[in-house]
Amino acid sequence: MKKTIVFTFAFLLWMLLVASLDMQNVAAGAVVALITALLFGNYFAETPEKFMDIRRWLWALYYIPVLGYHIILANFDVMYRVLHPDLPINPGIVKVRTRLKSRAARAALCNSITLTPGTLSIDIAGEFIYVHWIDVKSRDSAKATDIIVGKFEKIIERIFE
Repeated sequence: MKKTIVFTFAFLLWMLLVASLDMQNVAAGAVVALITALLFGNYFAETPEKFMDIRRWLWALYYIPVLGYHIILANFDVMYRVLHPDLPINPGIVKVRTRLKSRAARAALCNSITLTPGTLSIDIAGEFIYVHWIDVKSRDSAKATDIIVGKFEKIIERIFE
């Protein structure tokens, strides 16, 4: 089951990246996806049956523009801080809490935090993620969690858990 899902995912990703349906690209995609599935199929997912739930895929499609929106907002925020004559930054490391349990969900959350300019996931320890923040708005863990994690966690939970 795991290898079938890896093959399907790798093949669809290949076809999206190549964006061509000629036989040579389809055959090359099938070969690459097969090799990927054989080599990495057992390491891909803890619970592969979750990948067959269409609701998870719809939440993932919804998550892409949400993440893009927050990345754009954060880019403007960082640009403002860099261009401002007084350089209004207050850097620091904050500890935020996550209720996500699966490794894939936590990895997606940490990647989302890191992709958002001005924040960088540093470490995961239990239910806490340590985040470097360019402008610490609150040292309180609950408030920092709301600001940094709140915008992503609910959607990621629906995708992965």
